[in-house]
Amino acid sequence: MEETNLLAPLLLTIAGLMVGAIFKSLFQRTRIPYTVGLFAIGLIAGILNRAGVFQNTSQLSQALDSVANINPDLILYIFLPILIFDAAYELNLHIFKKTLANATLLAVPGLIICMLLTAVLLMALSLFVPGYEQWTWTAALMFGALISATDPVAVVALLHELKTSKRFSTLVDAESLLNDGTGIVCFMLFFGITTSGMSNDMTPVMEFFQVVAGGAILGFLAARLVIWFITRINSEEMIQNSVIILSAYLVFILSQFYLGISGVIALVAFGLTISYVGKPRLKPQVNVFMGRFWELLTYIANTLIFIIVGVVIAEKVDFSWAHFGILLLVYAFLNLFRYTTIMILYPIMKRLGYGLNKKESIILTWGGLRGALGMTLALMVSYTPAIPEEIRSQVLFFTAGIVTLTLCVNATTMRWLLNKLGLIYTPTARTMMENKIQNHLHENSEKYFERLQTRDALNGANWKKVTRYIASRPNEQQNMPIDNDVMNEIRLRVLDKEKMLTRQIYDEGIIAKTSFMLLSNSLDELYDHDGNSPLDNRKSIFNFCNRTFILDNMQKIPGIGSWISFYFKERIGVVYDLGRGFIILQKEDLKLLDDLETSNMLNVEQAPVLKPLREEILHNINAMDSVLGKLSSNFPKAYKHALTQKAIRMLLCNERRTIRQMQNDGILSDKDAERLYESVDERSDQLNSLSHTIPASLLRWLKIRKRKE
Repeated sequence: MEETNLLAPLLLTIAGLMVGAIFKSLFQRTRIPYTVGLFAIGLIAGILNRAGVFQNTSQLSQALDSVANINPDLILYIFLPILIFDAAYELNLHIFKKTLANATLLAVPGLIICMLLTAVLLMALSLFVPGYEQWTWTAALMFGALISATDPVAVVALLHELKTSKRFSTLVDAESLLNDGTGIVCFMLFFGITTSGMSNDMTPVMEFFQVVAGGAILGFLAARLVIWFITRINSEEMIQNSVIILSAYLVFILSQFYLGISGVIALVAFGLTISYVGKPRLKPQVNVFMGRFWELLTYIANTLIFIIVGVVIAEKVDFSWAHFGILLLVYAFLNLFRYTTIMILYPIMKRLGYGLNKKESIILTWGGLRGALGMTLALMVSYTPAIPEEIRSQVLFFTAGIVTLTLCVNATTMRWLLNKLGLIYTPTARTMMENKIQNHLHENSEKYFERLQTRDALNGANWKKVTRYIASRPNEQQNMPIDNDVMNEIRLRVLDKEKMLTRQIYDEGIIAKTSFMLLSNSLDELYDHDGNSPLDNRKSIFNFCNRTFILDNMQKIPGIGSWISFYFKERIGVVYDLGRGFIILQKEDLKLLDDLETSNMLNVEQAPVLKPLREEILHNINAMDSVLGKLSSNFPKAYKHALTQKAIRMLLCNERRTIRQMQNDGILSDKDAERLYESVDERSDQLNSLSHTIPASLLRWLKIRKRKE
């Protein structure tokens, strides 16, 4: 019997993943979000079990009952770390920083406004609706804090499916991740007052600061410690990934359970730091493995958590039509309160970061989904005997109802609303380019099909059936895009290629980490302009280079001129490395423009837009050549050192390529190749450590100074 009890949850988990895999493929052909479909499956399974349909299969019934009576901490501590870390790890830090102000406005004052308005609504219900007389202000504020926070699990899952604008999805994503701090603090404050009649000695403001700031600091420090550790163990990617996932869980448990600070905020800081600081320091194969590994974990967690929430709601909530009418009223007012809050903050939000327009504010309102986190807190309330039974059941019913309605109504209509408001659209120039590409594929397939028909070995093939698999011809473009639209679209494609090549030349050792970060930041800044900014608007790169030449005048100061090459040797090496990498990218950009000109991607009328783009790229090359020429004449010793470092790095890069080629050709086994890669990595580490070595002359000077003191 004990073995059956142990196996039932395991078998139910396996069954849930199998059902999720089946429905994942089915939902791809519909407009129903995958997570909403899983929630519906859990809801239906719970309803059928509650109705006694599974009485004859006692094991299945017991398994569903065990899910319905799940400890809320299980959802919190098992699934949430995976989903929150993955969401933070995938955030674009540049976009996140620009949306942080607006996300904070929504997550702190925005949530407090919604909480207060929700409490007023419930107190009004207690005055006029029978059965709600036991509600107090503390209980109403507790529920307001619980239900006003958008759930990061539900929001993140939906946005990943809809593939909305990166900027807008980051704003919604960041709000849902950050408002956990405010929601948990406010909920725990009023939960404590409701259950014991007293609050903590600490003021709510100080408690909020401790929870949020403490979580952010812990997450950042833990990430730096993990990065330091995994970059110093020369081990395979599975071990390094194991360290990261264990650290993510440890950070969440330590902050949420032991220290009483926000586990979600800690994980956000942890994930962002691992992504921004750690990714460039890890081996390319480790980053690839991490991306696939966390994608799989997120899929498993999303599949199980939404099924579980559906089962819990179906089995635990007592339904009545009278309460359902009140639920619809609360649901309508919650959407109204969220819209009111956004409109109050709108004059500020439209001026911060990327700004906010009226259409996006509607999507923000409708995208305020609730999910597993709200249900976890509601279950906590329902398991607390100190709270009156009527309030407990009503909190659970309202929370379950709001979760169900937001997932089944808001989430399923989100795609329609985005299309209706024109927030999911493809620019005319991009459509034209995609049509040209599709047309090229179609023509190439037709020509190859004709050649296949002439082959004797294929005589007797069903050519009529084969024609069905020829790439389809695109629809004709009705409106011809204007030159500026075409130019902006080509600029974006140039930036896409630069981004890909930047990662490639970094992974191959052609540029170092600092140069990679500077080039990536420059590309992020240009992406902000959606192709409207010229390709030679690289102020951050050239400002970094030009600041170095301020040192030129310092060489003339007696006593310190001889130290300039040492103190700024690293910076001068970075400028050289950055300049050479930048020129490589620009020359590849010119090749892309040449390919566009020789292909049929542009019409005769649109081809002239390539000329100003070439001029922008050539201006970049000439400007950087001038910087490097000035660098070699002003800092000859440091320039020679940079050339030496570059030559060594290219030598090691060539060795890596040779090993990879022999591995692909089957000459080397994976195990032997790994050993050779480790040898290259050791020499690469030696190169990096040598660049930070203090010269003997400086050590002697320091010893003399110390003796004099």
